Amino acid sequence: MIILTAQAEEWPLAKAFGISRGSKTSAHVVIVKINDGAHTGAGECVPYAHYGETIESVLAEIETVRSAIENGANQYALLDLLPAGAARNAIDCALWDLHAKQKSKPVWQLLSLPEPKAVTTAYTLGLDTPEAMQKAAEENAHRPLLKIKLGNEGDSARLAAIRQGAPSSRLIVDANEGWQATEAIQLAADLQRYGVDLIEQPLPADADDALRTIKSPIPFCADESCHTSKDLARLIPLYQAVNIKLDKTGGLTDAVQLAKAAKAAGLSIMIGCMVGTSLGMAPALLLASFAKYIDLDGPLLLAKDRAPGLVYDGSTLKPCTSDIWG
Repeated sequence: MIILTAQAEEWPLAKAFGISRGSKTSAHVVIVKINDGAHTGAGECVPYAHYGETIESVLAEIETVRSAIENGANQYALLDLLPAGAARNAIDCALWDLHAKQKSKPVWQLLSLPEPKAVTTAYTLGLDTPEAMQKAAEENAHRPLLKIKLGNEGDSARLAAIRQGAPSSRLIVDANEGWQATEAIQLAADLQRYGVDLIEQPLPADADDALRTIKSPIPFCADESCHTSKDLARLIPLYQAVNIKLDKTGGLTDAVQLAKAAKAAGLSIMIGCMVGTSLGMAPALLLASFAKYIDLDGPLLLAKDRAPGLVYDGSTLKPCTSDIWG
């Protein structure tokens, strides 16, 4: 007999984390567990208000498919039962974890993916004053890759301060839809001067067609504009990279499809995350072989991660073990 349970959890952050749309002090997640009487699979998602999700709405979505899951619906059937989003992600990852335990095989083998290896993850600096961001950059100047949240007035000053604080780190800039086309053009010289590798979601998702007219020497990466493989046809003329997050694709099943399609289209790939625990990061690690950039630093932003958790050695993220997930 299969039993599905779902519950909300709150994980305080080490410090307030800001982006162009606001700041947060806790990670609010939903955990799904699926038990077959002998094994339990678990999955985590992060409801995202920007996509119209709340803890309550995600729990309600999960409830709509409880009967189907408890009657044996698998990951592939789930694609037709729920839309892409946080609720489907938690269930999908729990089903894969359960399947791995039932088969006594890791999920990467079940999906015919390469065996995971240690990877270098970006570390994210939240949006703040130039002075605060310079201090954060100094504290993390040993990290090879920093992801910088921008998207408000004063971004040029922030960039200068960050580069002064971390002169050797590679930089990714994430505007979280915070710029307009004119601002993106005006900032291009600063971004190039400070050695930025990638510009993530510079314009609002509903206005990013303007990227057709912006000639940037730095690649643009779609985040809020890219949810599933169905988005790719529209994005290919606008972006040179996509950020794949399981909370957007609705789980690992569709994320694998998106990664394969994006790679076939010649796009660079970032594997990203919402702010959550190791349980939310672990499934995404299986996509690392597709990616040029890994951004799975969610647990590093928490005051305390769940145990057992992923092992971070500085910015080196070790492969997931079966006692965590998969």
